[in-house]
Amino acid sequence: MKNALQGHAVGTHRWKVALLSAAIIAGWWSDASAAEWPQFRGPGGAGVGESSVPVTWSDTQQLRWKTPLPGPGSSSPIVQGDHVFVTCYSGVGGAGERTAGPAKLVRHLLCVQKADGVVLWQRDLTAELPEDAYEGFLTEHGYASSTPVTDAGGTVFAFFGKSGVVAFDTSGEKLWQTDVGKESSNRRWGSAASLVLQGDNVIVNAAEESQSIRALDRKTGRQVWKSEAASLELAYGTPGLVSLEDGSQELVIAVPDEVWGMDPASGKLLWHAETALAGNVSPSVVVNGTTIYVFGGFRSSGSLAIRAGGRGDVTRSHVLWTSRNSSYVATPLLHEGHLYWIDDRGQAFCANAATGELVYRERVDGMAQGGRPVYASPVLSAGRLYVVSRWSGTFVLPAAPRYEILAQNRFESDDSDFSGTPAISDGEIFLRSGQFLYCVGTADQQK
Repeated sequence: MKNALQGHAVGTHRWKVALLSAAIIAGWWSDASAAEWPQFRGPGGAGVGESSVPVTWSDTQQLRWKTPLPGPGSSSPIVQGDHVFVTCYSGVGGAGERTAGPAKLVRHLLCVQKADGVVLWQRDLTAELPEDAYEGFLTEHGYASSTPVTDAGGTVFAFFGKSGVVAFDTSGEKLWQTDVGKESSNRRWGSAASLVLQGDNVIVNAAEESQSIRALDRKTGRQVWKSEAASLELAYGTPGLVSLEDGSQELVIAVPDEVWGMDPASGKLLWHAETALAGNVSPSVVVNGTTIYVFGGFRSSGSLAIRAGGRGDVTRSHVLWTSRNSSYVATPLLHEGHLYWIDDRGQAFCANAATGELVYRERVDGMAQGGRPVYASPVLSAGRLYVVSRWSGTFVLPAAPRYEILAQNRFESDDSDFSGTPAISDGEIFLRSGQFLYCVGTADQQK
């Protein structure tokens, strides 16, 4: 085993792990309503919306409101109650700001009124230096790529990379800010992973900042534990939480060449499995009960399914299947026994979740080619997949093992990139670009 996590976790604090519904597998409340989209990919991190959103929209149809943003970003909007939260950055890379120096970098957290798009408050945080220069692949996603997370009490937690993790209350008052490292990977691609709530803590994958995963106390920001390993370098995915039959949980993350199952109470490694996912790993793990689906690796190295609950090296005992089909950036969506995604080359995939066998792979007509046309992960609403592309609009496909494009929706007035995964709440879909936050919904949802 190449990593140094075994028995390495720092800190002895433990907490009681709440017994969660088996359907809630990534650290959210079992009574979350259709109004909530509290974290990256929504309730349980599954990407599934509980309400039906429009199939088609444009600048003049189904657009309920759009709100200008103070800068670009690749993070996703989230929804808690009557509020939508989104992060952005400014001072680097915008009009008149094309400089490699991040000395003027400022990150922003906005609280927007869900009903009409009015900005209720905006908090601006000057970046703590040093920061990675605005050059290379960092220019593709920028300095606001991590999606915030909220809890049932309305506290909002945002991860700003080398500036740390910050907590705000519902009025925008800063509660605490905790540093999680100021290092850089050998690629200097910047931060990407999003936060996860578990028990009384906020889990942060600080692989880019300090080659560590940490748990912070929700109320104070105090570090509860820290697990470090050089193997975390280039692990950009958001960790997933698995609820086992005995009521315990495992924190799961994919790193280059391995998958790890950790104890979320201490950060100690419980099990690991070798993979063929070499180089950087960007997609988050997909959790279904006690089965974990893993994708990623340089040039989309491959994918696999693995059963949780093991101990030690489980490569031979718990890996259910492996495949060479993969996603490079986007996290696939699981629905009724199939995995769906559009990769960074503009190809739509459907794979059998039980076997990994490919059902279809099709080039998406109308998808702009060149660069990486898709960063956002698919989301599900009323049996339909919604995949946001960076420059070609949102593609709607059936969540079924047949390929079809039901719609391609564009805001022609916005020529910035759309890299954030959308949020779904109460029959509305919220999308962010480099310039605006959008709310799309049908006329009968007017309040």
